[in-house]
Amino acid sequence: MPKTIHVLAFANVQLLDVTGPLQVFASANDIARQKGLPPPYAPSVIASGGGAVMSSAGLALLAEALPEDGSDTLVIAGGWGVYAAAEDQALVAWVREHAAACRRVSSVCTGAFLLAASGWLDGRRVVTHWTRCEQLAQKHPRLHVEPNPIFINDGPVWTSAGVTAGIDLALAMVEEDLGRNLALEVAQQLVVFLKRPGGQSQFSVTLSLQKEGERFDELHAWISENLTKDLGIPTLALQAGMSERSFVRHYRADTGQTPARAIELIRVETARRLLSDTGVPIKRVAVQCGFGSEETLRRSFLRAMGVTPQAYRERFSVSVAVDSAALAPHRETVGGA
Repeated sequence: MPKTIHVLAFANVQLLDVTGPLQVFASANDIARQKGLPPPYAPSVIASGGGAVMSSAGLALLAEALPEDGSDTLVIAGGWGVYAAAEDQALVAWVREHAAACRRVSSVCTGAFLLAASGWLDGRRVVTHWTRCEQLAQKHPRLHVEPNPIFINDGPVWTSAGVTAGIDLALAMVEEDLGRNLALEVAQQLVVFLKRPGGQSQFSVTLSLQKEGERFDELHAWISENLTKDLGIPTLALQAGMSERSFVRHYRADTGQTPARAIELIRVETARRLLSDTGVPIKRVAVQCGFGSEETLRRSFLRAMGVTPQAYRERFSVSVAVDSAALAPHRETVGGA
């Protein structure tokens, strides 16, 4: 029998929190049919009372009523309406009772607030949209909220970061159910070149450096494209059109980092991408990212990531499972936040 996938929606739900995971499971069904196999999933949208549910995007979803029987997988979407949903005691009670009959229960983005209200996240490692992690931790102090991961799997409970990270979460579920190769076929069909592991950060270094305004956005883009060049203060100040003293002062005030530390982080982020989705030897990764030597890359990677480049590649690389040449025309990454 196909596994029942129920995606819980509510008024002012985030549309992509619902449709992203749904499409992953639907695409798995499409691929199974093409292989002459029965569809592995029976996905549907559910809501309290059923009927039309208006999303925050202004598009209505036609939902089924809350089921009495258990689901294989319950996915709780997020969105601005989740706070009102988490105050609906009847809905919270239904989630609490229904989750007990599910093989796994999950939340996408701020759906974690509704799942937390049911008590199912107590004592577990969880994640939500990076802008709501502190709020979630304060409201539910029994949770171990981690702000960085794309998604977290803690036993039968899964939580994911913002919006499109729900696609990554659903792909990981497909991989758990049907194997890595089929999950990668789904990713290919959806033109999602990178099937990101949960341990990857939900926001990029350059995004985290944008703390105040956009003064250095163009500089960060230039740095990313010129990692092998001399990136000393004189070069950066010239590129930014500022005096050296003014550049150093304003850069740290705007980004919270010294220029040297920011460059190291950008180089590490580039190295992460090369390690995870290419087979480029680590020595060449070090050179291409401007580290100069493999040992310098290793030290910087350890400092930033807590693991060696080799260990990171062994854990997160998809290059051995995906034909990069075949996917070359479709190189598109789904972002997390």
